[in-house]
Amino acid sequence: MKRSLEERLEDGPVIAGEGYLFELERRGYLQAGSFVPEVALDNPEALKQTYRDYMNAGSDVVLAFTYNAHREKMRIIGKEELLEPLNRNAIRLAKEVAKEHPTEEALVAGNISNTNIFDPDNPESKDQVRRMFREMVQWCKEEEVDYINGETFYYHEEAVIALEEIQRQGLPAVITLGLMAENILRDGFTVEESCRILSEKGALVVGMNCFRGPATMQPYLEKIRASVDGYVGGLPIPYRTTEEHPTFFNLPDGGCSCHLPLETTFPTSLDPLYHNRYELAEWAKSAKDIGVNYIGLCCGASPAMLRSVAEAVGVETVNSKYSPNMEKHFLFGKDESLQAHNVSYRSKA
Repeated sequence: MKRSLEERLEDGPVIAGEGYLFELERRGYLQAGSFVPEVALDNPEALKQTYRDYMNAGSDVVLAFTYNAHREKMRIIGKEELLEPLNRNAIRLAKEVAKEHPTEEALVAGNISNTNIFDPDNPESKDQVRRMFREMVQWCKEEEVDYINGETFYYHEEAVIALEEIQRQGLPAVITLGLMAENILRDGFTVEESCRILSEKGALVVGMNCFRGPATMQPYLEKIRASVDGYVGGLPIPYRTTEEHPTFFNLPDGGCSCHLPLETTFPTSLDPLYHNRYELAEWAKSAKDIGVNYIGLCCGASPAMLRSVAEAVGVETVNSKYSPNMEKHFLFGKDESLQAHNVSYRSKA
């Protein structure tokens, strides 16, 4: 039988592969800027392969790619009529891939996210947000997802609305927050305070995702872990954020000599600012050590990065057979069958 999310959390760390947004843009199937996952309708096979790559890299869950697939985003691009078909197809494709897992069928999670219209001083905006979440969660329920991931909320109250609408449908909820550079949620709550409240209200997992790399997320994960009795999630971006630049929205270019057409490196010029997979693995070990239970990576992460994270916390993935092994490399290997004249040349290569 397929274990539930809660059962898997009880057994050890759950690996959650995110990052489809940047990955599909990098693969050529999504537009940077609007960042709407039309790929679920336009190129379903490309989306299925992306789901598959992250699952085989260690993700216990196939997260339906409906991030930004809400009514406001669809309105902006003039395609509201595609809202429901896009949401339902993204879930159905995820379910198809989840069944392919060779040892245990992967979980399938529905996905709702920050709406960018929430205004704490405008009751109508709150009602609008609730209606947007309600219809998406209803489709998730009808498509029989295992749980719903509500993510990247930078307002506490918006996260609470998301949780309430998930609970209305009787589904488990993972709620993660995106912390801007002010180091506080935009309606004045600290992340640890917000997570404590969300956990007490019944969220199965609470924590943080996106915006921040390991260095600038980890201190807040420690605060959340100290404040929350339940399960905690951490899904940083794989970029070298710093105390001076704690999010990827304003990271400097790191010495790029070319002309950048945008005001910042975000979102299409972040390439030189990546952490390598070994640094991300070290973060994952640190996260596990402090008691983070739901571990993954967010925007910018590749399957290879996720595999390193999974292996770092003791998970053998479907594709661990392809993990690096330099023993037979013609220059750097140590296998006795290698050509000695090549191995002796490696310091000059």
